[in-house]
Amino acid sequence: MAAVLDKPRTVAPGRRAAKRRFKRPTVGAVVVYVAAAALAVLWLLPLLWALSTSLKPETEASLGQDIHWIPQDWSLEGYRTLFERGDHLTWMINSTIVSTIVTVLTLVLCVLAAYGFSRFDFPAKNVIFGAIIAGLMVPGQALIIPLFDLVNDLRLSGTYWGLALPQVVAPVMVFILKRFFDAIPRDYEEAAKLDGAGHLRVLVSVIVPLSGPIMAAVGIFTFIGSWNNFLWPLLVATDPSMMTLPVGLGVVSGGYGLFYAQNMAAAVLGALPLLVVFLIFQKQIVNGVAGVGLK
Repeated sequence: MAAVLDKPRTVAPGRRAAKRRFKRPTVGAVVVYVAAAALAVLWLLPLLWALSTSLKPETEASLGQDIHWIPQDWSLEGYRTLFERGDHLTWMINSTIVSTIVTVLTLVLCVLAAYGFSRFDFPAKNVIFGAIIAGLMVPGQALIIPLFDLVNDLRLSGTYWGLALPQVVAPVMVFILKRFFDAIPRDYEEAAKLDGAGHLRVLVSVIVPLSGPIMAAVGIFTFIGSWNNFLWPLLVATDPSMMTLPVGLGVVSGGYGLFYAQNMAAAVLGALPLLVVFLIFQKQIVNGVAGVGLK
């Protein structure tokens, strides 16, 4: 009887897992969740207002004294007018082409540069890398005039290359990718080199596949930055047929007058591709940003 009483009590594995799963959240975690929810609501309110206004008739959207969120008369008049004019679709195509060129070239150049700084030793390496980091402190507006002169001399003004090439330089992306490459163990590269792989093959077959999350994050941020860029396309794209979406909405649409429903419809359509891309690659973006902090 004493042996039975002294026998230790055991807890089923499922019950232990349930206790760990339903652990009571701390006060700090609750504060963080509440703050994140409040920021999410503040971020969503302008989008919801734009979507609501775009679904109103122009007469209802123009009534400033009667503000209401839900349209009284649902209408697709703003979207229909945009597609009937035809220029909005052209601007979206231009933005897609330019942003894709910028993203692809930025990834290629930044990956090559970051791999070189991460894996090779060469004279004045730290000086060159310091100069790249110093480029983060130079505002883009300070380079507008020399870049504009260079594009004109190369006769690229009003072309996709003239719109895209000056946006390719991204020192911050080189810094981010180098930090991630530094955290990748060199054992994988040594194993590939034993099999006869060169530096380019190691980069393409080993480093790039292991850097999928950070490359997705860099690509998405670059695409969004190029899509939303207004100043440089405004100077280079003088022909309305070559304008990107932000420039077209800010310059040409104003010539038709102030139409709230149409403007909000254009804003919704302009933000929709970015929202879709972000939702598709959300997991990769989060993993990539978290991976930058690896030691």
